[in-house]
Amino acid sequence: MERMYDLAVIGGGPGGYTAAEHAARLGLDTVLVEARELGGTCLNRGCIPTKAVLHAAETLRAMRHGGSLGIYAEGIAFDYGEMIAYRRMTVTKLTQGVGNLLRAAGVTVVNGRAQLDSPDQVRVTDTEGNEIVLKAGNILLAAGSTPRLLPVPGMELPGILDSDALFALKTLPESLVIIGGGVIGVEMAEAFSAMGTKVTLIEARARLLPEMDREVSQNLRMIFRKRGVELHAGAALQRITRNGKGLQCAFTENGKDMTADAQYVLCAVGRRPDTEELFAEGMRPQMTAAGHVAVDEYFRTSLPGVYAVGDLIPGPQLAHAASAQGKAVAEILAGRTPSADLSVIPRCVYTSPEIAEVGLTEKEAAERGISVKTGRALMGANGRTVIQQSERGFIKVVAAAGTGEILGAQLMCERATDMIGGFTVAVANHLTAEQLLRAVRPHPTFEEAVTEAVEAICLCAGSKKES
Repeated sequence: MERMYDLAVIGGGPGGYTAAEHAARLGLDTVLVEARELGGTCLNRGCIPTKAVLHAAETLRAMRHGGSLGIYAEGIAFDYGEMIAYRRMTVTKLTQGVGNLLRAAGVTVVNGRAQLDSPDQVRVTDTEGNEIVLKAGNILLAAGSTPRLLPVPGMELPGILDSDALFALKTLPESLVIIGGGVIGVEMAEAFSAMGTKVTLIEARARLLPEMDREVSQNLRMIFRKRGVELHAGAALQRITRNGKGLQCAFTENGKDMTADAQYVLCAVGRRPDTEELFAEGMRPQMTAAGHVAVDEYFRTSLPGVYAVGDLIPGPQLAHAASAQGKAVAEILAGRTPSADLSVIPRCVYTSPEIAEVGLTEKEAAERGISVKTGRALMGANGRTVIQQSERGFIKVVAAAGTGEILGAQLMCERATDMIGGFTVAVANHLTAEQLLRAVRPHPTFEEAVTEAVEAICLCAGSKKES
């Protein structure tokens, strides 16, 4: 008798493996299909290797600037090959951890390329070309995304890299043009400039990280210029050609024709859903105009019993968002109410200093007609920031004008990606500025600035009441 699984998951990235592990622990007989390494793009070619390189680059920068602390080291150097080995070891360790997690939960793992045959059937082609048919009462699509390339002449030339190919290089680039000033672009500019690569960054929109708070973009621009990164915002790429120096990017900025030469060009303009060969004929669910799988609030597609999460669907392309969505689907299938508020997703950028946001910015609140008050703390007066000689930064908190409810927060400081968790809890649970102020934060810490920012909101509210 053919085995009938409760859930078949296509894709072993954060959304897929989290859903599979959680579903199995909730009692669902689960099978997961992954064509490549467990952990998906995030673990193998994205989040984890990127952060490993950023950590190594930041360590190098700190060593080179130790003189201001009275620490001197002669002949500081690094071996890019060994750095690659460190990155690979980090990825391997975590990939093995995902495999162990799935085995411990009782998930059946199948290696191969999966295709949705019907709402209750997945056809898998393994590495040797053999076909395996899996039957399941429910199917979760979590196939992730692939790098998007711009439709610009010359984009097919050798030396044009996406984020996957960049990490396949065996030697450090002497020069690099980065197309795109979003999260991937600025993180790569941070890492490679610290290692000595001449970096030029070209962004089509008016500023870096255009989806984040304007003050974040302004600060990051000043920091990058100080570190020697050449920036061009509001610049439209026209074409890429080869010349004696390698590659040349032609673009327009403020009506002027300009060029930038480099050994390599990184195209970091986002990612697109990986739906190629995912659906058998007649099995494509309803899609959005942008090519995403359309889902409802329960992540159900237009096909009965078929769900989708992560980069396949509209919304933030973030590993922790995909994980939370996958977990929610598992809970729904197990008859439970999802435990997380999926409308509150933090956004993080691992530059130095780090950047993190959650909830609404002042601008977004104004666009929605919400009256707010803000509290702001500059990190220049923070004791821990001064001790570590960190770059300029701030913490900004946005609260509802009438109730003081925390609606959002924007952080640009050391440990911002860790501290944003506290604000995520506050937004998800509708906490007020007064409630956040009840906590005594230790000294000296970066988090002391949270008290300062929240206190500014409460003092503002108090002065208004007195008047």
